[in-house]
Amino acid sequence: MKRVVYSGIEGRSLGYWGLMGVLGFFILMAAGAFLYLEHSGHHATGMDNQIVWGIPHVFAIFLIVAASGALNVASISSVFNQAIYKPLARMSAILALTLLAGGLAVLVLDLGRADRLIVAMTSYNFKSIFAWNIYLYTGFFVIVLAYLWTMFDPAMHQHTRKAGTAAFLWRLALTTGTGSIFGFIAARQGYDAALMAPMFIIMSFAFGKAIFLILLIGVYRYTERSISADLILRLKNLFGVFVAAVLYFTVVFHITNLYAAEHADFERFILVDGGIFTFLFWWVQILMGGIIPLVLIYHSAFSHSYRALIVAATLVIVGGFAQVYGILIGGQAFPLVLFPGKEVSSSFFDGVVSHYTPTLPEVLLGMGGIALSVGLFLFAIKVLRLVPDNLNAEHTENSADVPC
Repeated sequence: MKRVVYSGIEGRSLGYWGLMGVLGFFILMAAGAFLYLEHSGHHATGMDNQIVWGIPHVFAIFLIVAASGALNVASISSVFNQAIYKPLARMSAILALTLLAGGLAVLVLDLGRADRLIVAMTSYNFKSIFAWNIYLYTGFFVIVLAYLWTMFDPAMHQHTRKAGTAAFLWRLALTTGTGSIFGFIAARQGYDAALMAPMFIIMSFAFGKAIFLILLIGVYRYTERSISADLILRLKNLFGVFVAAVLYFTVVFHITNLYAAEHADFERFILVDGGIFTFLFWWVQILMGGIIPLVLIYHSAFSHSYRALIVAATLVIVGGFAQVYGILIGGQAFPLVLFPGKEVSSSFFDGVVSHYTPTLPEVLLGMGGIALSVGLFLFAIKVLRLVPDNLNAEHTENSADVPC
């Protein structure tokens, strides 16, 4: 086995700085959108009394969930001792951190009054799943940073597997906590399900892997470094398993809801006559984000096509965003059942499906989170030794030989 040598990308080309400029522009636009929303108030958004979590929350939750899944490659290498993935562990870990940073930035700015986070962190309410998530998110940063330290410092290599195991267990807890936010809300037909937590875990595997594959192939093509076809094949097959698992959990979730009489109306809303939500479910989430990617991944005509893999990963991201949108916005748009078995109407629009149209500032704030995540990742791989110089078949990381 040859020693793996890590380095940063040069990042001197016009293309690199042009991309960083575009990302910086979106970050500045997001900052402007935040200031506008902070000054103008709630009426500047498309939200109302029924839909209180808007499109910025969709971006935030998608990025947070994807952050957990982006760590998957590092987890497989350390926890399950799969040597072929070890050279990618550093990139996997740093991507997880940058995605979480982008998601939390959107979440905090959308909620407003970030200064009051100190209250939530010092006045702990053990009964609140939101309070638990504060510590799950901050703990993720600490544990993954420690995990990276064990990979960089030769004196700490002996602790890499322990740190990797801790990071693996913590990311499962993080995604469980995020899914449980919805699963614990019994008043909403679209949320009330114990399956939410494990479904969010498998969603994280697919979304995070999709982002990782796009950035991995992009970085290696940009820097003209070689990468093993066998490694890409393994990553692709694992990715396909995760995409198929998301479809399976989605089917089980809706079949379970259809069996429960109290959820039948919501299921009809999402699956049959929910307008934009029905369209997003069948055409974007299921077809574009599930079935087509599986064809691109497993059909023999695309078996050696990097372009097909990138298209599949992109479609999974689009489908995943639609899935989070359907869960978050669709679950709020469907009216609360205040009096089961009774017809309800009032001047407060009780019993009426709510309509939500995101405003431009909301969309820009969410896009800023994506730009921040990608920008931080590109900056990190420039200034830190995160990218293996060569990923040919004979290059497998030997922890004792990794230069730091």
